[in-house]
Amino acid sequence: MNNTITQEKLNSYFSITKEALAKAKEAFDTSRQEQAEDFFDMATRYYTDARYFVDTKEDMVLAFAALNYAHGWLDAGARIGLFKVTDNRLFTVD
Repeated sequence: MNNTITQEKLNSYFSITKEALAKAKEAFDTSRQEQAEDFFDMATRYYTDARYFVDTKEDMVLAFAALNYAHGWLDAGARIGLFKVTDNRLFTVD
């Protein structure tokens, strides 16, 4: 059983979420721009929180949780079509 948040694991999650943020930013559904911006803003805020938790508070648990929330917002936005993405490595899309 693996129940430890390592620096390597955290770095991996930061990397993949940063990459997903970059892809989503370029893929807003312009017909629902305001909603896409809202979901993207929430994801960005959680990503920023994660950086704060690890860099300032040295709290890898809260950082890991915030990264998962960030990516959850991105996945939700992709699933409902706010982000026109097809990368199923970064998003839960077909």
